[in-house]
Amino acid sequence: MANDASTVFDLVILGGGSGGYAAALRGAQLGLDVALIEKNKLGGTCLHNGCIPTKALLHAGEVADQAREAEQFGVKASFEGIDIKGVHKYKDDVIAGLYKGLQGLVASRKVTYIEGTGHLSSPTSVDVDGRRVEGRHVLLATGSVPKSLPGLEIDGNRIITSDHALTLDRVPESAIILGGGVIGVEFASAWKSFGTEVTVIEGMKHLVPVEDENSSKLLERAFRKRGIKFNLGTFFQSAEYTDNGVKVTLADGKTFEAEVLLVAIGRGPVSAGLGYEEQGVAMDRGYVLVDEYMRTNVETISAVGDLVPTLQLAHVGFAEGILVAERLAGLKTVPIDYDGVPRVTYCHPEVASVGITEAKAKEIYGADKVVALKYNLAGNGKSKILKTAGEIKLVQVKDGAVVGVHMVGDRMGEQVGEAQLIYNWEALPAEVAQLIHAHPTQNEALGEAHLALAGKPLHSHD
Repeated sequence: MANDASTVFDLVILGGGSGGYAAALRGAQLGLDVALIEKNKLGGTCLHNGCIPTKALLHAGEVADQAREAEQFGVKASFEGIDIKGVHKYKDDVIAGLYKGLQGLVASRKVTYIEGTGHLSSPTSVDVDGRRVEGRHVLLATGSVPKSLPGLEIDGNRIITSDHALTLDRVPESAIILGGGVIGVEFASAWKSFGTEVTVIEGMKHLVPVEDENSSKLLERAFRKRGIKFNLGTFFQSAEYTDNGVKVTLADGKTFEAEVLLVAIGRGPVSAGLGYEEQGVAMDRGYVLVDEYMRTNVETISAVGDLVPTLQLAHVGFAEGILVAERLAGLKTVPIDYDGVPRVTYCHPEVASVGITEAKAKEIYGADKVVALKYNLAGNGKSKILKTAGEIKLVQVKDGAVVGVHMVGDRMGEQVGEAQLIYNWEALPAEVAQLIHAHPTQNEALGEAHLALAGKPLHSHD
């Protein structure tokens, strides 16, 4: 197999999603000669099948809710329904604009972009549709795909994944969503706003089970108020077609019927048949194993993004890709503190967090060494204006730093930036309390929570 123009690149990247293209852009910026290989579209899951399109659907749903509820703000408006073709056009226009910009960015950095299906052919090469691309180092960034369960056949019409849901040509009258994690509750929220009757099935005892239990309970309360049904604590057993849709049976015998079943039980790594194991790369259940610097057990190979068993978030992929590029360029790098990564679930209301849960803090530091404080958004002027309910919960090591910030409420995702600084800079409540937050803003609620935790509450009770 012929080498690609006899060039040996400094870095060959297999996969052009968040982790792959971030490594390409940063590597090229640092003077590395980079080849980026992608079989589908540059931008990967996040841009085309994940973060961006789902948030567009959620925003369309928010606009629909605002039209329905306009009268409570003294505005006369009428809601006449969802034009799903119009929603998809809006969503696709957003994606197209970002996609064009990303293509231009990669070209401007002089990254060699190669379209085609890649296969790891040696510790320093990737074969792409008959061409061999050689590199001093190879970065694996092939991402993830929606998971299913044994015996559950995805047909793309009645039993679907999130990929199908993003292009569904109709608003389903009713839907069962299998999985109450981020993907499940986001689609539950968007579909409910579109007018779908939604039931979420979650085998764990709470929705968004990786979040602080208080956040889960607040979301469950909000979903009940919105009319989103859910069944918790019992696992899925089987699904079968009915005359008009799908029937789902749980392990306890309980059954549910709806027009569609969305399987949202998470995403699994794309690694099978790509040559990783043949080249000696250590794997576990399809994931590529890496150390804190994203190095595999093979000296010339690194891996990032959904392919490795870290948080499946686009911004984590960005950070991991940048870390690899900087390490290869000889810069001093610092391992990622995954607890310090902001996490946002963009349902209505939003769930945002950074740091560790109260339960985890007690496990690490001891129950007597942990202090938790809840600040209700009812005391926040801007939240009142927006008519959103929720809380900010702070978790602190007694007489020490804030180690967890957990927020529920509309637009809380926009507040997680300051929360990230508080956690990562190991801020004391008194230090945050000294900062003056603009009034009236929802951001002010973070300041008020820290004022209370520092022992000098303003718009909250002792």
